[in-house]
Amino acid sequence: MRSVYAFDPRQGSSVAHLGQPLQQSKIWSESVSDSDPAPSLYAAREPIFPRRVSGPFRNLKWYIMAVTLGIYYLTPWIRWDRGPALPDQAVLLDLANRRFYFFWIEIWPHEFYFVAGLLIMAGLGLFLFTSALGRVWCGYTCPQTVWTDLFILVERWIEGDRNARLRLHRQKNLDFRKARLRITKWVVWLLIGLATGGAWVFYFADAPTLLRDLLTGQAHPVAYTTMAILTGTTFLFGGFAREQICIYACPWPRIQAAMMDEDTLTVGYREWRGEPRGKPRKTDEPGLVHGDCIDCMACVNVCPMGIDIRDGQQMECITCALCIDACDDVMERIGKPRGLIDYMALSDEANERAGHPPKNIWKHVLRPRTIMYTALWGSVGLALLFALFIRSDIELTVAPVRNPTFVTLSDGSIRNTYDVRLRNKTGEPRPFELSIKGEPAMQLDLEGIDGTVVTVPADTSFLQRVYIVAPKTANAASARSTPVRIWVADLDNGERAYKDTSYNGRGSGQ
Repeated sequence: MRSVYAFDPRQGSSVAHLGQPLQQSKIWSESVSDSDPAPSLYAAREPIFPRRVSGPFRNLKWYIMAVTLGIYYLTPWIRWDRGPALPDQAVLLDLANRRFYFFWIEIWPHEFYFVAGLLIMAGLGLFLFTSALGRVWCGYTCPQTVWTDLFILVERWIEGDRNARLRLHRQKNLDFRKARLRITKWVVWLLIGLATGGAWVFYFADAPTLLRDLLTGQAHPVAYTTMAILTGTTFLFGGFAREQICIYACPWPRIQAAMMDEDTLTVGYREWRGEPRGKPRKTDEPGLVHGDCIDCMACVNVCPMGIDIRDGQQMECITCALCIDACDDVMERIGKPRGLIDYMALSDEANERAGHPPKNIWKHVLRPRTIMYTALWGSVGLALLFALFIRSDIELTVAPVRNPTFVTLSDGSIRNTYDVRLRNKTGEPRPFELSIKGEPAMQLDLEGIDGTVVTVPADTSFLQRVYIVAPKTANAASARSTPVRIWVADLDNGERAYKDTSYNGRGSGQ
């Protein structure tokens, strides 16, 4: 005979303890013979139906959801005039021409360090907010949270609040009403998913043109494929997976502990004030004094993750603070002080248990760890701004042609060949003049052009072959290698740039 214990995937380990009764909702045990097949450790998902709640944190989530969704859906339609030869979409990832436009900023492929810097700032910002306020990103601005909130809003609007949705879920037979409500809800979810995928592809092409092509069936198959994938993933993740994405797919719940310490503000339950929980009853033992918690389960019923914050800090908690709104509402109705569930830190818990007041909120926020993250975040941001403001509208790269290393002309002079790529980052064609700085006897010639001036089209790069010739009597002609600096000057505004290279003479051998 052997005892079998089920595994609770939310707890991360078996929660059965010797001498303690097993809770049916989490684990079970039974005695089976060794010949019986081992039971499955898979725990079927129980859908979560959060109850509607109102309060300051719920209102804050509504505002953030409106702002974030508004930015996502409306940004591709903002126009920005860059000139006749450039796109007028304010934010555009032009993969075909390898450009990233953000209002007045244009990022070229060789300037990808700007994107890398922004990603570093995003990571440091996530560390900063987590160290100060726990998983505040997850609770308010994470796309999974925002779209899940939107889907729950649609679900509540069509099927009703928590109790109505529970009854519909537990209804065994599929009648006309249940089918109608489910189909209506799924159709609205699909429309939201379609709008999500559609808004995403608009960031990669001119939005009005792409919309017309999509409606007329003339868009590229990649656009339709991308929209289909994003529609399906939004429908599944926001409608059905929900908290499972946060618990199982997202790595951040397992990383966040490294960002937090005893002064991190996060949602917690004042156990010393709320216990023993429950409403006073006539059957209570004489002298029993109940805590402020009346065990109404309001905090559990509004939680989108389906957890009980009174059990302590848990990996699943996204710090959305809806349980605070629900508990404060109950406390007001029964005449108890608010804050039984509140934003608090572990150090506050120790202080309050000892009868001391909690720390000021700024002492939690401004501490060495958060100051360090802020300094790093600001340093990267200032470095990006500095690089952005000092970058030039004119650039060049020089690639010496090494096959052959040099060519001896009929008069004995030595010629080197270079491929010079000129970049014009302005919105109009510009005349660029090329020159060299080296031995005075050297001469610069442009292939296919009389003189040293070449016109580079607007917002593009231009490849020009350049020859540098040294007379046979010049020192550079006989030397192994001579440093040379190639200059380019914008004749319209006088802006200049240069690149250093080397000139190979007969001494380099051939």
